Amino acid sequence: MSHANAALTPRARLRLAQLVVEHGWTHTAAATMFMVSARTAKKWSDRYRAEGPAGMADRSSRPRSSPTKTRVGLVRRIVRLRWRHRLGPVQIAGRLGMAASTVHAVLVRCRINRLSH
Repeated sequence: MSHANAALTPRARLRLAQLVVEHGWTHTAAATMFMVSARTAKKWSDRYRAEGPAGMADRSSRPRSSPTKTRVGLVRRIVRLRWRHRLGPVQIAGRLGMAASTVHAVLVRCRINRLSH
């Protein structure tokens, strides 16, 4: 199932790709007919050539990696300081030499951003 903002459904992608690959349409002509950019038409026709009809299915848009993700060891240090010394994000950031916003984001992700008294 396509997401709500998708310009084309998998069936329309297949039809567009078939017009380009099998019927010799130009990317521009097919793109105009389906009201998408020529770049999009090229993407779908290239994928059709490489993968066939199966390539027209929706794909995940989840990032494959997060290179700037906070390292596990650093997350553990943040959590340890939070529990042992009951420090806030600014104090933890000062001790670890990092941004308070990063510390706060880690605490929220670990669900310990609010201390119970």
